[in-house]
Amino acid sequence: MAATKPVAKEPSPVEQLKKVLSAESVQEQFRNALKEEAPLFVASLIDIYSNDTALQECKPSDVVREALKAATLKLPINKNLGFAWIIPYKEKGTPRPQFQLGYKGYIQLAMRTGQYKYLNADVVYEGEIVYHDKLTGELRLERSDSDEVIGYFAHMETVNGFRKTIYWTKEQMLNHAKRFSASFHREHSPWKTDFEAMAIKTMLKALLSRYGIMSIDMMNAFTADSADDVPFEDQVQGEIEQHANSEVLDIEAEDAEGPDW
Repeated sequence: MAATKPVAKEPSPVEQLKKVLSAESVQEQFRNALKEEAPLFVASLIDIYSNDTALQECKPSDVVREALKAATLKLPINKNLGFAWIIPYKEKGTPRPQFQLGYKGYIQLAMRTGQYKYLNADVVYEGEIVYHDKLTGELRLERSDSDEVIGYFAHMETVNGFRKTIYWTKEQMLNHAKRFSASFHREHSPWKTDFEAMAIKTMLKALLSRYGIMSIDMMNAFTADSADDVPFEDQVQGEIEQHANSEVLDIEAEDAEGPDW
C-alpha cells in the first residue's frame, strides 16, 4: 500500500509577510528609504501585522507596498504615535490595506522644511468667536465653557511673515467627508472612530495644499495619502469649488488655542 503523501502546511499570514520582506528587492527599497533605520521599521511592521487580525486578511505584498509609502516619508506606522498607519478595508468584499497619514504626519513634514514659525489646527467651540471683521477676515477667539463643536480652523505663519488661516463649519466638514471620503460610511472608517482627528487632519491638508511650502516630501505625502480615494488634484479642485464662498480668516497665532504637539 502506497504511503500517503503529507499535506504541506500553508504558511501563516505572518510567515508570508516575512517571506515578502526577506526578498532582496524589498529590503533594498527599505534601505534606500530609511538607511540604518530600515531594520527597526521592518520589525515594527511585522509587529503591527502580527497583532492585527484584520490586516492579516490583506495580501502581504499589498501591506508591504503601503508600508513603503510611510518609509519613503520616514514616518512611523505605529497607530499610537498618530503619524501614519495602515488600515485594512474591504473593497467589494476583498480586504485591502490602505496607507493613511495622520495630522501629526503633516505637521512633521511641514516642520522638516524649517519654513514655518507657527502651524496649528483645532476645533472651535460655540461661544469662542468674540470678534470677527468681515472685511479683513480677522477672527479672535477666547475660551468657552461650551463643549459643542461648531467648526474647525488651521493656521500657519512662515518665517518670512506670510500667514493664512482657514475656517470651516462642522457642516462643511461633514459635507467634505461625505463627498471626498470613500471610507466615510464604512464601519471602521477613522471618520467614525475619530472624527475630530480626521477633521483636524483635513484642515491641515487643505491649508498646506493651497498655501504651504511644497517640499518634495509634502508633495509625496499628498500623493501617497489615499485616505479619501480621490486623486489629489481632483480633491483640491473640489475643495476650492465647495468652499469658494467660505470665509478665509486671519487668526492671530497667540489668540488661537490649540493642542500641544
